[in-house]
Amino acid sequence: MSSAVQFRVRIYRGDTTAIGPGKVQLLEAIAETGSISAAARQTGMSYRRAWVLVDEMNRALVAPAVDAATGGSHGGGTTLTDVGRRIVRHYRAIEAAARSAAEDDIAALTRLLAP
Repeated sequence: MSSAVQFRVRIYRGDTTAIGPGKVQLLEAIAETGSISAAARQTGMSYRRAWVLVDEMNRALVAPAVDAATGGSHGGGTTLTDVGRRIVRHYRAIEAAARSAAEDDIAALTRLLAP
């Protein structure tokens, strides 16, 4: 059986998770697909859940992370704003720095796992 290590950073604003692993994953999927509904499918969540997460995030930030255009004759679309791109970049940098800083301890702990 293989082992895995995850860092799960959450930044709260009041009782709401303003930035966390699920929201960052959703932002990455939106950037990749250009659509909240496609991003929801890709991440295995309902459209409603994805929309709630985007709305929570947008309301918690100084500026929206996601810009959604409604459909029409030219179609809709969803893009990340500069704030959204910065959230993803900084969040993934924190994960990489934490993993690097804890590399020896992670190795020591995983050596304690049964084969």
